[in-house]
Amino acid sequence: MPGLGQHFTTSQTLAQKQVITQKMIQSIKLMAMPMVELREAIRQEIEKNPALEVAREAGDVVAPPESAVPSSLSERDPFANSSDPGYQPSFSGDPDSKQRFLEGAISRAPSLQDRLVEELRISETNSILISLGERIIWNLDRNGFHQENPQTLLNEGEESFLPLALEHVQNLHPIGCACQNWQESILVQARIRGDAPEGFERFVLDALPLMEKGKPDEVRSKLKFRKEDWEELLEYIPLLNPFPGRQYSEDHADYVIPDLEVRRIEGEFVLTLNDEVLPVLRVDAEFEALKDEASGDKEAKKFITDHAREARYFINSLAQRDNTLLKTAKAIIDFQRDFFVGGPRHLRPLTLKDVANEIEVHEATVSRITTSKYMQTDWGLFSLKYFFSNSISGAGSNGSQVSKVAAKEVIKEILEEAGTHKRISDQKMSDLLAKRGINLARRTVAKYRKELDLPSSYHR
Repeated sequence: MPGLGQHFTTSQTLAQKQVITQKMIQSIKLMAMPMVELREAIRQEIEKNPALEVAREAGDVVAPPESAVPSSLSERDPFANSSDPGYQPSFSGDPDSKQRFLEGAISRAPSLQDRLVEELRISETNSILISLGERIIWNLDRNGFHQENPQTLLNEGEESFLPLALEHVQNLHPIGCACQNWQESILVQARIRGDAPEGFERFVLDALPLMEKGKPDEVRSKLKFRKEDWEELLEYIPLLNPFPGRQYSEDHADYVIPDLEVRRIEGEFVLTLNDEVLPVLRVDAEFEALKDEASGDKEAKKFITDHAREARYFINSLAQRDNTLLKTAKAIIDFQRDFFVGGPRHLRPLTLKDVANEIEVHEATVSRITTSKYMQTDWGLFSLKYFFSNSISGAGSNGSQVSKVAAKEVIKEILEEAGTHKRISDQKMSDLLAKRGINLARRTVAKYRKELDLPSSYHR
């Protein structure tokens, strides 16, 4: 009981809270799914929801009328109110478009980034760490190392989250990614394993670089390692992987289905959404009509109403996914027009934020909708993530107008033009690039050359 002189008061406060419902979670998951997973998700939803009906099976083609192309969407497509993405104004009218689209599917394995992002989303719940972690992951090269300084990836107010996000990504499988180089990666792997021999850090930082040019015994003697400690260190080092990302860089016989196709027809880019591999859904009218017959049974009526509502939400979520994917792809085409005209060497710097601002959605939405999605182009099949590249100055789209990908393409082009009879040093390459308006330091040229798996001029 309250003592003498104590008083209790009650008050009301008004606060805003953002609640993520189960339906919103479902919509977000559908947004991020690649085509193969989406197909399976649709199949499972059809099995569990009796209100969903397949209006058209995957692969079935509705023959167009012999008359001219209709002027309105509703005349062209009877499935405008269903899940069919084909009603989008994105068809080229080219009768061979679909055939080329399906023939464009090539064999490609899930990338290092695909695997890391998937594990990150499973293991982390903090939205800021997920968003920052994904940016760190998409900044990794084929070795699993940073391409640009992670500081350039930060949004305002995220500085304090960077160490935690880096540590989280480094602990994902394969461990040791999100590091500056092979030495840091090995040290990180040893720290995570927790079983490194004494003196391991000095061995990695001082001994291993010398062993590239000298004999192990000479290096041991010079650095004054005890023989038994040295032998223990030599036995331990093979347990670690100096380039952890490379194990996911090999090609495997996994098939990728393009989500989109873009072709240049008479000077205009025509964007097509792949609707051949997914069934078209609609709400079963006969199932919904049972509600009138069950007017006296509240439980049956609720069962029918709930499932019909869930079916509509699922169909709307699919339509929203397709609409967002189309808008994102259209923005990419607008930003990267030079690429679609001239090829990879014309790829411009582009960030997720640029596209998000253009289509007026959150940056995380662009990240989800471009994850594991592919576009068939006149230049080949590309992941949508391929079109996002920092500038060579490391300032994203606000820096140099030459992207890292384009700079690498020019390096390859110069070496191909020179042939095998003419040696071009990294400094000479830097000078040649400068004449083409691409200013890269010698060290940066060497870094890009190594990322392209090209040997030095001495070995060419």
